[in-house]
Amino acid sequence: MTLKVMTFNVLFGGQDRFEAILGVLDRTRPDVLVLQECLWWEAGDRLHQVAEVLGVPADASHVHLGTARPRGSGRRYHVALASRRPLRAIHLHNDPRQIGHCLIQSQFDSREPVTFFGTHYDAHHEDPRLVEARYLCDLLDPITFREGLYLLAGDLNSLSRRDPYPPDFAGRVRAAGTDKYGHPPRFSVLETLESFGWVDTLYHRGPPAEWVTARRQNNGVQIDYRTDYILASPRMAERLIGAEVVDVGEASDHHAVLATFREE
Repeated sequence: MTLKVMTFNVLFGGQDRFEAILGVLDRTRPDVLVLQECLWWEAGDRLHQVAEVLGVPADASHVHLGTARPRGSGRRYHVALASRRPLRAIHLHNDPRQIGHCLIQSQFDSREPVTFFGTHYDAHHEDPRLVEARYLCDLLDPITFREGLYLLAGDLNSLSRRDPYPPDFAGRVRAAGTDKYGHPPRFSVLETLESFGWVDTLYHRGPPAEWVTARRQNNGVQIDYRTDYILASPRMAERLIGAEVVDVGEASDHHAVLATFREE
């Protein structure tokens, strides 16, 4: 038995691309799915379609829309969660003093209880993202975390030193006019999470075949980034079979990340 976990930023609610998004989900068939940028999903019809294509009951025990705080534009970049296994102890964290969009905390059974966090970190600056990373770590007892089964999946809008950015990366980011990572680019969020004990599943079994989840071009400068992650507690990482970037084509401006675990 295996457990497949996926994170996927659908971009502005998936407007005009929703059939392509459903096609990606039908092809990958994750057991636990977290989606970001679920704008205008409050009516529930899109989340129900996601549940249908996954073969998941469209009820409160299997799907959940995490309400994000509004941005200055009034838009709410909600986070959605769908799971084949019944969800319990669902808790939504969206205090704007600590959370950029929202953080969904839940539990499900996979022979043993697994605590799952689905999120979308602040898109503007590393400082508020660092607040979010520290907030998450403060929720967890370090000993319980290291001995238990925990997963974190989402668009963290953050960079990892594990990825092969070029020697002139800082200059390219400045030339592109991209300020969200800082100048020079910072790696504080992933360093904080990994220092706590979170394991980057994409690199845990060796270098991945593909690492880019967000290819961007600004001011004529193209830069490849990874901002989407599935992280695991040490014991959960022991069960990792493999992790990969899923090319979603034109369905979004982010590729998905899929990690598969053994169920013991």
